Amino acid sequence: MTQHAYSRGRILAVLSLLLALVAMALAAPAPGAPASASGDAGWWNPTARPVPDSQINVTGEPFKGTDAQGQVRGFIDAHTHLMANEAFGGRLICGKGFSEQGIADALKDCPEHYPDGSLAIFDYITNGGDGKHDPVGWPTFKDWPAHDSLTHQQSYYAWVERAWRGGQRVLVNDLVTNGVICSVYFFKDRGCDEMTSIRLQAQKTYELQAYVDRMYGGAGKGWFRIVTDSAQARDVIQQGKLAVVLGVETSEPFGCKQILDVAQCSRDDIDRGLDELYGLGVRSMFLCHKFDNALCGVRFDEGGLGTAINVGQFLSTGTFWKTEQCAGPQHDNPIGLAPALAAQKDLPEGVAVPSYAAGAQCNSRGLTDLGEYAVRGMVKRKMMLEIDHMSVKAAGRAFDILESESYPGVISSHSWMDLDWTERVYKLGGFVAQYMHGAEGFSAEAKRTDALRDKYHVGYGYGTDMNGVGGWPGPRGADTPNPVRYPFRSVDGGSVIDRQTTGERTWDINTDGAAHYGLVPDWLEDIRLVGGQDVVDDLFRGAETYLDTWGASEKHRSGVNLAAGSSASASSSEWNPFTSYAPGRAVDGSTGTRWASDWSDDQWLQIDLRSTSLVGRVTLDWERAYGKGYRIEVSTDGATWKTVWSTTTGDGGLDTAQFAGVPARLVRVHGVQRGTKWGYSLHEVGVYST
Repeated sequence: MTQHAYSRGRILAVLSLLLALVAMALAAPAPGAPASASGDAGWWNPTARPVPDSQINVTGEPFKGTDAQGQVRGFIDAHTHLMANEAFGGRLICGKGFSEQGIADALKDCPEHYPDGSLAIFDYITNGGDGKHDPVGWPTFKDWPAHDSLTHQQSYYAWVERAWRGGQRVLVNDLVTNGVICSVYFFKDRGCDEMTSIRLQAQKTYELQAYVDRMYGGAGKGWFRIVTDSAQARDVIQQGKLAVVLGVETSEPFGCKQILDVAQCSRDDIDRGLDELYGLGVRSMFLCHKFDNALCGVRFDEGGLGTAINVGQFLSTGTFWKTEQCAGPQHDNPIGLAPALAAQKDLPEGVAVPSYAAGAQCNSRGLTDLGEYAVRGMVKRKMMLEIDHMSVKAAGRAFDILESESYPGVISSHSWMDLDWTERVYKLGGFVAQYMHGAEGFSAEAKRTDALRDKYHVGYGYGTDMNGVGGWPGPRGADTPNPVRYPFRSVDGGSVIDRQTTGERTWDINTDGAAHYGLVPDWLEDIRLVGGQDVVDDLFRGAETYLDTWGASEKHRSGVNLAAGSSASASSSEWNPFTSYAPGRAVDGSTGTRWASDWSDDQWLQIDLRSTSLVGRVTLDWERAYGKGYRIEVSTDGATWKTVWSTTTGDGGLDTAQFAGVPARLVRVHGVQRGTKWGYSLHEVGVYST
């Protein structure tokens, strides 16, 4: 993300910063084009494909329909970036996913990479060496795309087509950019406003759909289908086509930057932004990414990379990351402490990256009030929250909110969440995918969580992060004892997949690794050989589980709070001459008021629902004085009480007690052990039937 030829030292400084910034990160035929030359004749082949073009090298009809249980079949890529070439100022990812002028125009290098890559500074920062490479793409592709080249297009539309033909049925296209990376990268042909880039990438995705449609005879006839609800996605998959979902992964959504800890956006900005994104077709998104913003703190990066990103954090926000001891077993990635001297030279005179206590492993910035407003806004709009990249503190609060609403729309799409929270995702009804890496590592992690998937009867996904500047599986080698042997059959058995050829280059997963999107089926075959059929079977159920999560989010209805406005009583109330801490303050609908007890154990707050109702969920929004040990009791007459839920490990924040529904008129929160030296204090208590 940086380059040009001012002083080489200055370039290297900015680039080193960018190396970090984006290891972070992070897709119509010409009129009259002749018919496809494929040997298959069927609905899956276009009536006209641009000539020349990439080969697909898959034969056989793509599977349609559902399995015997009525569930859709197929793989899901829960995290990729088809249109990242339009991001970061338009010159970071070289090449396009498609072009009306054809493949020779789409798959060519950035002009500054010619004649030998000498000015491709970001390329050599990320790929090592001197950055020199053969810039020629079509038709020779001598040096790119490659599994370790982070600056060249990996998602040409025909390569995505091959993945679809190989069994993928859902693709989440995350619209991605970063204003800071754009601003410090010398080569660009557009501005750096993040929302402007998001709009352009959405537009280009719709243009790609139209481009494919024209090959198949008109609107709606192509295999690439953008979907905006789960029922539409199921219909597309049952036709045997690829359901494409729009997501967003950006650092300052809705302009929600923070400078010196001051938010640069408002609730109105968030509402306008969410409404606009929903109107574009976006159904999932991240609220923060790499830099702290006005909505949430981020999960750190490690080593020298983390140091360089921390420099970027300062340049973006005016503050470095701040750490604290973690409150629970989850923690953020170890913060980068290794030097990144070139990046650090970009700091103002007298400013240095701070040192951090070894025991402080969590970002002190969590989910802000604006962030909570955004999460609840996404719930109202039935959008799915991407939890990856949130700090532990922010993610924990987001989980609390989603649990209090019994809202299933939570996604971990590419291994950037504390893995100990996997079951928490599944309990909500959410979906988990793993970052695309080598078959051995991917299979081992899949097996580690296999018992959880069995427990919750869910499938699994992968996040390729192609065009996301992250790096992809390298080759295992042709001499491995269990190589992928070409041709091989797709998982469903209906298609035959051979080595992929584009122009004069043929790729082999054994010797090239996952060089581009078209090698996803080859990588899945590699996983089958290394990890076994069970891993691939779980992945083949991934599309169904993702659609279950999406569909349940769409059907979600916020419950009626039976406690709102009810009468309340308590064992005691803290006295204050200026502020009331009366029991009714915990059911008045305002998080700005609270009930507070005396400073001793064995205290209770009792709520009269006015009539007997079915009660199955109680939410408690604790003030700093919280209950470590407490129980939920219910009664229909005030004389006989039943404990329906209890804990001895409360940690404050927003708690949700879920239990089998019982009739109750009175609900009591009974504290038996305080979490602090003060009493028990609740901003709000909610009581729900389900």
